Amino acid sequence: MTTQPEIVVEMNRLMDAARANQIGMRVIGGLAVREHSPNRQRAFTREYPDIDFVVHKNSRRKLPVFFKNMGYIPDKQFNILNGARRQIFIDTRSGRRIDVFVGDFEMCHKLPMKDRLEVHPVTVPLAELLLSKAQILELNRKDALDIISLLLNNHLGRDDDQKINLHRIARLCLRYWGLYKTLSINLARIEEILLKDDLGLTQAERHLVVRRVHRIQRTLKAINKNLFWQIRNQLGTRVRWYTEVEEVDQ
Repeated sequence: MTTQPEIVVEMNRLMDAARANQIGMRVIGGLAVREHSPNRQRAFTREYPDIDFVVHKNSRRKLPVFFKNMGYIPDKQFNILNGARRQIFIDTRSGRRIDVFVGDFEMCHKLPMKDRLEVHPVTVPLAELLLSKAQILELNRKDALDIISLLLNNHLGRDDDQKINLHRIARLCLRYWGLYKTLSINLARIEEILLKDDLGLTQAERHLVVRRVHRIQRTLKAINKNLFWQIRNQLGTRVRWYTEVEEVDQ
């Protein structure tokens, strides 16, 4: 029997406590990718320095007491400045950080989470999980591998039933041109990595992920673009299409 890493045990402890305290909270980030990636090749094995969550807006005021009771202290300066949309808590013994996005996930692009946190009992939905990685403008190798892992291990479909919901991705990319642009850039990057790098995948696995990349690209191309979207598309990258994200000190 394989023992779960300590941080996974901690993630589950926090999720169980959140349910007991009626806090609407779901995992996002690398640990959520791990949750949906049973086929874990060596290339996808990595350390997880922190745990990322999204919570309902109406749970925001419960967070300081909840995490204090769970053994964490707040990053007071950060939380005072950003607490309405994001809060950070620290385990002083291990240095582990808890990063909590309030209401929506907002980094380079916004992913609205209203009515979406009930889709899966542990993590945000697969569509938003994929987009949370693919919305990163300066995509690093760790996040690229997370995207590949999600595409390798999960079917694409038109609903949220254990699938990456293409309908949801299309709706968000129609609503947010910037998200569409960054996603398009990163899908091309993912295909390049798959074709050039040795990730330890079989030929069949590599072709499977490439096919899924192409299917997402076809979905984006087939979006029925409205006039506003078309005007923004004509402006292109001459106008900044993303939010600059300030790094948070570890």
